[in-house]
Amino acid sequence: MDEVERKSVMLDILYEDKDILVVVKPAGVESQTSRRLEPDMVSEIKNYLHRKVQETKKLSTGLSPKASTAPVDPYVGVIHRLDKPVRGVMVYAKNLKAAAHLSRQVQEGKLEKIYQALVCGKPVDNVGKYVDYLLKDGKTNTSRIVDKSVAGAKRAELEYQILEKKEQEDGTVRSLVEIHLHTGRHHQIRCQLSHMGCPIKGDLKYGAPRSNPDGSISLLSRRVEFVHPVSKENIVAYADVPDDRLWNDLSANAE
Repeated sequence: MDEVERKSVMLDILYEDKDILVVVKPAGVESQTSRRLEPDMVSEIKNYLHRKVQETKKLSTGLSPKASTAPVDPYVGVIHRLDKPVRGVMVYAKNLKAAAHLSRQVQEGKLEKIYQALVCGKPVDNVGKYVDYLLKDGKTNTSRIVDKSVAGAKRAELEYQILEKKEQEDGTVRSLVEIHLHTGRHHQIRCQLSHMGCPIKGDLKYGAPRSNPDGSISLLSRRVEFVHPVSKENIVAYADVPDDRLWNDLSANAE
């Protein structure tokens, strides 16, 4: 039986040192280890780190590492997650100490995440806050808004601002919205925007009228800000908007 290899993606690295790695996750790639033969960020980062070790050994000795040498599995700590069809900034830890420190920042709300989304329609107010209670449905892998008295419901809070809007040739409106996430619930942004009548472009699961050609949804983890776990310096990382005409038009007008 032929061996089937896992597909690979090119890493877009924004920042790296001995403790952390900040990258842009492409849409369509899992942010944690995938059990299927599909690309995932943890496997890609481990492969990248292993290649770096091999190249360093080769440069220091002038010899290629022996094929018989068992590779050491690099540590990659998943600090936060992005849904598979979402693109944007992600932070990974390269050791346990960094992972513990960064995870604590997430729990305490000190790792700040700013998102941007192209939505169908326009929120009623240009600036606002959504506070809802979400219940996850494991069977359908979706979340829905329920009364806070429902067992298992979790509080979900976000703030948003409309950056730009544009009427399409068919008369529909698309808006560029910036979102400041205060809680990190399952499908939170997707669910809350849909509930307000503005599903994210391409997000069929939450009411968008049609899919995006590449299977992504138009949600971007635009900026992540946190304190470096060792140096204590403030780190701010940005992801560029997707190379898409509507993204580019609305983003240019919003600047």
